[in-house]
Formats: sequence, C-alpha cells, structure tokens
Amino acid sequence: MVNIANPETKTGIRGYALQETSRPHRAAGRLVKTFAALSASVLALTSVAQANPKMVIDVRTGKVISHQEAFRKWYPASLTKLMTAYIAFSAMKSGKLSPNTEVVMSKKAADQPASKMYFKPGSKLTLDSALKLLLIKSANDVAVAIAETVGGTTENFVAQMNAQAARLGMSSTHYVNPNGLPGKGQYTTARDLAVLALILKREFPEYAGYFSLEGVSTGKKNYANYNMLVGRFPGADGMKTGFICASGFNQVSSATRNGRQVISVVLGADSLAGRTDQSADLLQMGLTAPTSQGVSIASLAPYGETQFVNDVSADICNPKAAKVRSESRDDAGRMIIKSPYVQEMTRPPVYAYAGLIPGSETIAANTSARDNTANVPIPIPRPTF
Repeated sequence: MVNIANPETKTGIRGYALQETSRPHRAAGRLVKTFAALSASVLALTSVAQANPKMVIDVRTGKVISHQEAFRKWYPASLTKLMTAYIAFSAMKSGKLSPNTEVVMSKKAADQPASKMYFKPGSKLTLDSALKLLLIKSANDVAVAIAETVGGTTENFVAQMNAQAARLGMSSTHYVNPNGLPGKGQYTTARDLAVLALILKREFPEYAGYFSLEGVSTGKKNYANYNMLVGRFPGADGMKTGFICASGFNQVSSATRNGRQVISVVLGADSLAGRTDQSADLLQMGLTAPTSQGVSIASLAPYGETQFVNDVSADICNPKAAKVRSESRDDAGRMIIKSPYVQEMTRPPVYAYAGLIPGSETIAANTSARDNTANVPIPIPRPTF
C-alpha cells in the first residue's frame, strides 16, 4: 500500500480529483438512482458497483487479455483528448503542422470551463507545448485552441474527430467537443478507447513521449500528471485520465516491460485512488499473462447493454461519496493506493516546459485591456484530412 501526495490535492467533493474536466453540478445529488428506460433517448443511471467497464489489451498482438462490459456506452470525459491528440499528431506527421506551429488562444478557447490554463485571449504557444498541456494538465481551453488551429473551427475539428472514429472502427463513439466537457451526444466504450489507444501507440511511436511525462511547467507553475501510475508503476508510459460527474473516474493506461506493451481501460471508478488501483492491477495482469492469451479486439463481438449512455452522477457527486473519498486519505491528506504494484515516488517529478511563447502574454494582456473581444487573432483554417 502506498500513500501518494500531490501538491494540488484537496479533500472534499470540489477538490483536486474532481477538476480534470469539470466541477460537480450541485443538482447531481438530486438525480434519480433508478434505471429509466422510457425511450431510446433516456440515459441509463447505473450504480458504480454495477457498471465499471474495463479492458486490457496487448499492443503487439492486438489481443484482448481481459474485458468487462466493454461495449457499454460511457461518457469519455477528458479521454476525449486522446482523439484530439490523434488528429494533431496526424497533422504533424503529414507535414501540415509542426511542433513549432503557433497555437493562438481565442476568446472561445479562453472561455472554456476548468480544468484550464487561464491564458488570456491572444496568447500564443507552440503546438508542442499545447499538446503537453492537453495530455498532462488536461487543459480544456488548450484543447479548443488546438482544435481551432488544426480545423479552423471547433465544428470542423469535431467533424474530423467523428470521421476518424468511424474510419478507425470506433463504432460506438461520438464526439461533440474536443475536450470532453459534458455534452449531449458524446459517448464511447471501453472497447473503442482501447482501439484508439492501440492505434496511437502503433501509428505514432515518435510522439509517445507526450503521454509519459511526469509533469509540465509553464515557467510559473508546475503541474503533476493526473496519471498516478507514471513514475510509480514499473514501466508505466501513459496515457490519459478523465472525470466528469456523469462518467466517474476514467483512465486509459499503458506500460512496457521486457519488450511487451499493454494498454488498460478503466471507466466509472468511484475515486481517483480507485481508478489508479484498478489500472495498476489490469496492467500487471496484462504484462504477466501468456502472450497467446486472448482474442483479437477486431473479432470481439458486442455483448451486454449497448443502447444507453450510462450516467453515474448520482453515485459520484453527492456528499456521501465525497466523504468516502476523503476518508481514503491518511492523516497527511495523501491518497491511499492499495494496489501492491504501485510504488512510492521518492523524488520530485520531472517537469517538461510547456509555457507561452515569450512576449505573447504581454501582447495579449495589452490587447485585452483595449478590447476584450476585438483584435484577437483568428486561427487560419487548415485543410481537412
């Protein structure tokens, strides 16, 4: 058992663990806990104890080593940003963009809810820095800025996200925004996320380093990776975490040992510590399973409930759940990680630089002082894929 401290960790329902994509809605505690099936448009309200989709897959063979409720539709939360990164990587690999491409913070981007960087409209950063902040800090404002840089508008970018999802065979996934904030019609499955993570690993090995950073620094502030396995689980090298009330605590993870790489997906865990424990246990299972074990993910047939998008808000965002999470910390406020496969980090995290382009913040501040909305640079539309 390991106790993990984070410089921004707070107890309570509005603490650090609940700010990756959005803050809890005050009305969440009033949601009905019973399953409602009045029509195809009604969401399924499912207990976390009953629904907790999982999967672990071997990257080289594409074989699914273990799976549970893999086709149950779920809110991706900030796991959405994996597809945002996929499209940005595609643009870089094709030469349409480069790591040094300027990403401009528009007013629309700056207006996104937390988690965010709070950069002023007109601020500029490189695409390299933007991707680091997207994947490590899970910045919603940066996600929109990347979308506008790549697609010209968020609408065009989201269309690309859905086109790519269809092309990749993510048949139970649909996106409505590039950051994973709550939105009607945004859903995925553990199976589809495993497909996306697998393709990210196979198609873009040159960009794998973005996922394995222990933290990022703007030069003014340091941000540790929300993925607590990086630096603590032997061989952990990615990938992304996510949270909104409706999804619970989500995580896609990867690890490599002795030349073998596996990916795990956990959806709907009841706490940050819980998703860390589950992810570690799945990765360990995958890394130690026989290489011949499993069935190809392409041949895994749909099963179970596949119609409704599950909503666990009532289980996650209520005072009782918050109390349980606060009690899962030691006297020093550190999260108690129970998995025996997670080790104590005995050194400070290594932070990669991901700040604004020098001088752009001053220009943005001056522009904002003259007019909050005028003269904000508009990203140039990019060719569609």
